[in-house]
Amino acid sequence: MATLRQFKPEEPWQAPEGEPLVRIENLTKRFGSFYAVDDVSLHIHQGEFFSLLGPSGCGKTTLLRMLAGFETPTSGRIFIDGQDVTDVPPYERPVNMMFQSYALFPHMTVADNIAFGLKQEGMPKAERQARVAEMLALVQIEKLAQRKPHQLSGGQRQRVALARALAKHPKILLLDEPLGALDKKLREQTQFELVNIQERLGITFIVVTHDQEEAMTMSSRIALLHEGRTEQVDPPRRLYEFPSTRYVASFIGSVNLFDGYVVQQDDDQVIVQCDEADSQLLVRHSQPLVPGMAVTVALRPEKVRVLSQLDADAPNQLRGVIKEIAYLGDVSIYHVELAGGKRVQFTQSNVQALAEQPLTWDEEVLLGWSANSCGVLTE
Repeated sequence: MATLRQFKPEEPWQAPEGEPLVRIENLTKRFGSFYAVDDVSLHIHQGEFFSLLGPSGCGKTTLLRMLAGFETPTSGRIFIDGQDVTDVPPYERPVNMMFQSYALFPHMTVADNIAFGLKQEGMPKAERQARVAEMLALVQIEKLAQRKPHQLSGGQRQRVALARALAKHPKILLLDEPLGALDKKLREQTQFELVNIQERLGITFIVVTHDQEEAMTMSSRIALLHEGRTEQVDPPRRLYEFPSTRYVASFIGSVNLFDGYVVQQDDDQVIVQCDEADSQLLVRHSQPLVPGMAVTVALRPEKVRVLSQLDADAPNQLRGVIKEIAYLGDVSIYHVELAGGKRVQFTQSNVQALAEQPLTWDEEVLLGWSANSCGVLTE
């Protein structure tokens, strides 16, 4: 899965002296006996595009609403720019929120929608008009200033909502599923525009999304939530390449999982016995593991190669028969059934318009991958 952002060797979250803009400490939100957010701690730095990712019901929107001040934590504290804002009302926090529904005023023009919050704050008219013009230009909707929301497309309404949220120049912009109402092509285009706007303004964006590709594309870091808790917090590439748990590996992208146990470890080379694959797999893993320990080997489909013959450079090799093929245009996904019945996925890029000798159903193949291409999960 490709990501849009490229980062310098040391980012704010890696610098020991870097003071986070947002500190969430042991935050819990309970509804009766149900824990929507369960003892979550996060540090988010100035200028980050930070995503809260997870399935419905994982607590991400509740966490965002507590940051905004719309929900009161059961316990824990929230600090913004060094100030404890846990009990501060929403209108006194240096944040603004863009809602999933956009929540535009239907009777107001685009310009008046953007100006509404500035007018409520008492900003002088001339300054207010200049700020509205700045926001219209920022999101490229100058020609729509006098239209009403019902005269706009979904993508245009999304831009108006973004402009209104940014007009007050908040320190932090909170976005709840901001692209959920857009079609796939427009959503992909808008992802790039959001990142460009965020980088230009330098405002910290905190986004809630259930779309892993959206989070991978836009984010500097992602917090993956599961049942109210954080499973892993990392930049997109690390989250994908080095998942910390079986849940993370399964949620982010596609993955083959082989259950087994450790046979032996020599330095950073681990041999794992996987009975379901009827094979021993060689994995590079730097942390010490105990022989007999139950582990899972995680292997991404794009790391698998089809071998024409036994290859010494691919220490992990399995034979199977192609049972399913999905053609997605740029890539094809193959499901291979091993002798014991377990299925393994691999992908191939469709470089040519029509391969000379395409793989087909019921064809026997030899799959191989290196020790560096897979990982060991202990949770």
